[in-house]
Amino acid sequence: QVQLVESGGGLVQPGGSLRLSCVVSGRIFSPNAMGWYRQAPGKERELVATIASGGITNYADSVKGRFTISRDNAKITVYLQMNSLKPEDTAVYYCNYRSRIQNQSWGQGTQVTVSS
Repeated sequence: QVQLVESGGGLVQPGGSLRLSCVVSGRIFSPNAMGWYRQAPGKERELVATIASGGITNYADSVKGRFTISRDNAKITVYLQMNSLKPEDTAVYYCNYRSRIQNQSWGQGTQVTVSS
């Protein structure tokens, strides 16, 4: 089993920044990918960014140039640095882990609200 615990959400004004963290524990296999997804009220969950164990990243077009995903393999932690936040970034952000031989796992989610 794999457990994911997110932290770092909150309320921020437009143009502000937040950093999300996700600690992954349990039976971890490599290669793997970790990522962030988000779900706004009334909308489907969508990809924000992913990062593979080798460091290759992928971003949604809506966050390119504003968000940066990174990972610390020693701490088995994935981060999402969010800059220039917009009201449309408001959502519950979920951490995700997947490997070739395991079903994907999700964190409980952390709320990010961008509002003045």
